[in-house]
Amino acid sequence: MRVVATAGHVDHGKSTLVRALTGMEPDRWAEERRRGMTIDLGFAWTVLPGTDEPVAFVDVPGHERFVTQMLAGVGPVPATMFVVAADEGWMPQSGEHLDALHALGVRHGLLVVTRSDLADPELARDEALEHLAESGLGRLPAVCVSGTTGEGLDELRTALGALVGGLPEPDLDGDVRLWVDRAFTIRGAGTVVTGTLGAGRISVGDELVLSGEDRERPVAVRGLQALGAPVETAPAVSRVAVNLRGVPLETLSRGDALLTPGRWLATSVVDVRLHPPRGSGTHRAEDTLPAQVMLHVGSAAVAARVRPLSHADAPDTAGEAGEAGTRTLRLTLRVPVPLRPGDRALLRDPGAHAVLGGITVLDVRPPELRRRGAARRRAAQLAETSGTPDPAAELRRRKLLRVDDLAGLGLASAPPDAPAAAGWLADPEHLDALAARLVEAVAAHADADPLDPGLPMRAAARALELPDPRLLALVLARPPASDDLAEEGGRILRRGDGGLPATVRTALAEVGKDLEASPFAAPEADRLAELGLGARQLGAAVRAGELLRVAYGIYLRPDAPDRAVEALAELEQPFTVSAARQALRTTRRVAVPLLELLARTGRTRHDGEGHQVR
Repeated sequence: MRVVATAGHVDHGKSTLVRALTGMEPDRWAEERRRGMTIDLGFAWTVLPGTDEPVAFVDVPGHERFVTQMLAGVGPVPATMFVVAADEGWMPQSGEHLDALHALGVRHGLLVVTRSDLADPELARDEALEHLAESGLGRLPAVCVSGTTGEGLDELRTALGALVGGLPEPDLDGDVRLWVDRAFTIRGAGTVVTGTLGAGRISVGDELVLSGEDRERPVAVRGLQALGAPVETAPAVSRVAVNLRGVPLETLSRGDALLTPGRWLATSVVDVRLHPPRGSGTHRAEDTLPAQVMLHVGSAAVAARVRPLSHADAPDTAGEAGEAGTRTLRLTLRVPVPLRPGDRALLRDPGAHAVLGGITVLDVRPPELRRRGAARRRAAQLAETSGTPDPAAELRRRKLLRVDDLAGLGLASAPPDAPAAAGWLADPEHLDALAARLVEAVAAHADADPLDPGLPMRAAARALELPDPRLLALVLARPPASDDLAEEGGRILRRGDGGLPATVRTALAEVGKDLEASPFAAPEADRLAELGLGARQLGAAVRAGELLRVAYGIYLRPDAPDRAVEALAELEQPFTVSAARQALRTTRRVAVPLLELLARTGRTRHDGEGHQVR
């Protein structure tokens, strides 16, 4: 199936033309048929002569009051049948519809001059072709017809066949994003949504995600129809009706989207490139954007707040295909929308009823702009971005990238050989810079507090602004961190010094000499004070593994428990505290807490008869 949207001024015969081509009534509401004017989207289809592939039409309203409905219809559609009446020629809504098509990046189309039985169509045709040539549609083929008499319809069917035959092939393996343009209920079936499927395929029984007004929820596909007939699978491109299981109608609205689970990122902050409107060539310095705009993408219309990143008097130079006069913006959306880099959308000023231009989405997970000059630096980064997903360039720009975000950013795979840990990918150059910063951070910590050996892992992660402390393993593997630092006991220390200042290490050497002669004769408080070892120095020595704190004020060598067990094992079992004190050649001040320590750690046990080595 191929899908084509109509476009053109109100009352120029779009619906009449669709009716003549398909034999179906595109106007769904009685009010539309009574007034003879389309006010909402209509749908019809036919099979063109000489082809087996059906063509579906999305018939859009032409009145200026219904531009939002028109944009919802053309947003997901790849081609247009642009209609101009021979007896009226180019009209205001002809221009606004063309502005919208240009902004949305529609590149395929056909000009149809209707009501050729009422006036010579050549003047209207030539005028319309001039306007169309100013847009991305370029020079289009044109057909003159009369929906009333049928003149030119055979030629139109042939031209439509050539148009749809030249459309790009859809990505049948792509991720589903079906923009909802209608939602209704059918008795006995339940809730049904319709839309134009641009990529991928949907099958009965599929589990999808419904993304809508500030919420996402899983949904199941109960049934499918394409062109009014039940199908088991609907491939792109096609008009589909999806019967959803257990979804109340009141929770749905136009602009919602059905998504492949886990493959899209719903974002409320997005960086974009704004392209010049049709015929302007460039954004002028006096073209100040309104602070509030409407973003139109797919069938969605979302209010957005605008923050310029690059100014009109300093435009970007990296527009698509060298397009001059673009500028970058940050949009803050009223509700999250599932977008990807490379998406085309449209900005409109609803107050002025004007299309401001098309946009290309550049980043759906942009960094916060907190510091002075951040917007200008961000614009410089985005000037190098085309919007076409590139795994290596994306990782280089982001520095750190979640593996789970790859698909949502439009990336088919991770960059080859990218360092990875804890579900994150890291740019090698960024890791090198972080390694140098980590060496400096550890040194600064040691200088600021010599008695606190080593920088705690979580503090190091905060200093490097890492989202997960487990990424430190990647940093420690890069020079100079791999040469100068080591991780011990949840802290990062400089190699070789244990993290203790020289004065403390000298004092500990004296304590070591005392304990070498009498391993269980814990130094008294006055001896520790004499050596300059206060509570903070002793605490640092314990953390560094130089001393063992047995109890308050009692410090021995770290191997004291092992040596004590060896000595106590020589005693007759069970043994008393007094016997232990004598065997260890120490005092009760040391023997009692040492035995308690051995019991707590399972080295000995105590019963009513005394202590025993296990």
